[in-house]
Amino acid sequence: MKTSLRLAALSALFISSLAQASELIPIDVHRDANCGCCKAWIKHLQDNGFAVTDHVEPNMSAVKQRLGVAPRLASCHTGVINGQFVEGHVPAEQVLALMKRPDLLGVAAPGMPTGSPGMEMGDSRDAYQVIGLHKNGTDEVIADYPAR
Repeated sequence: MKTSLRLAALSALFISSLAQASELIPIDVHRDANCGCCKAWIKHLQDNGFAVTDHVEPNMSAVKQRLGVAPRLASCHTGVINGQFVEGHVPAEQVLALMKRPDLLGVAAPGMPTGSPGMEMGDSRDAYQVIGLHKNGTDEVIADYPAR
């Protein structure tokens, strides 16, 4: 009897793990091998329900160009979700919002703003914006993050 209870408990745990894994949102992240903040942003995504496939790239400029990331929006790493780019230290909530915006090529947090996900340094944060890039090349402010 104890063996069947253990089997049932293990089966329930296994099924629960599979269900949780299937609920994760897949995203590809392209980064330079030596970038620590890129790894921190990946952890931020994983902590917020994303299943990250990590691609170490020898030429990030080529990746950005292929995906249509405008140079004015560039940062250190580039994610791809549903064919749209996620450039730089974009918070997970804005990545989720992007999935509901097929009118955008992608979103970006240009530069490397202190206090953005993956760039945390204590309690301070630089003011920064998440910018959406429309297919016609125009920008739209998607979110404002004030300094603190």
